[in-house]
Amino acid sequence: MPALTARLVAIGVLVVVFVALTIAISAGLLTQLDLQVAQAMHSVWQPALHPVFQAVAELGGIEVTTVLMLALSVYLWRSGFGSDALVFVVFVAAVAFELFYRYNLHHLGPPASIAQGDGPSLSELFPAARGGNSFPSGHMLRTVVAYGLLAFVIRRLSPSPRIRALAAAGAIAVIVLMAFDRLYLDVHWESDVVGGLLLGAIALLAGTVWLDRPKKAEN
Repeated sequence: MPALTARLVAIGVLVVVFVALTIAISAGLLTQLDLQVAQAMHSVWQPALHPVFQAVAELGGIEVTTVLMLALSVYLWRSGFGSDALVFVVFVAAVAFELFYRYNLHHLGPPASIAQGDGPSLSELFPAARGGNSFPSGHMLRTVVAYGLLAFVIRRLSPSPRIRALAAAGAIAVIVLMAFDRLYLDVHWESDVVGGLLLGAIALLAGTVWLDRPKKAEN
């Protein structure tokens, strides 16, 4: 219980930070920093690496992350964990909240003059994903939730210390790589990436609270 309480407190803190970030973005307080970071990343862009980072982008795409979350839920269900499989709802809720923000918070993404082509995705069917509002980063959010929950479950269920360590390290590596990918391709401002990371962390913690919730003895 103390661990769950700590996570609930952490969620509350992160919510406050996310709201503060939203206010700062709306007030234009991060505009200059966003531009500086974008220009710095644009100056180091190399055409030869473009396909590599487009491939990296696919790791956080709606297609890959949805498949991962569905596979995780099916595994939990088939392994006898029953309602734990509902952790998929956390992922859906996080994505829905991201879309709500993208459609309602006026925060245009990097201009076409510096943005590079992103990896192909079904998300391009939505107007908010086609050069419109860009806060928070959906790729960042989905990466944190999907790979974070996957690592959490592996660490809980795997008997191998090596696999548990690799799961955590792998999730962190993918998250860090995705953050760099968003900035390297200049498809998001750094404030978008931070926002996606915060919102993803909130959803991830909520998912772990659900998975570690007190259960009845017969379950």
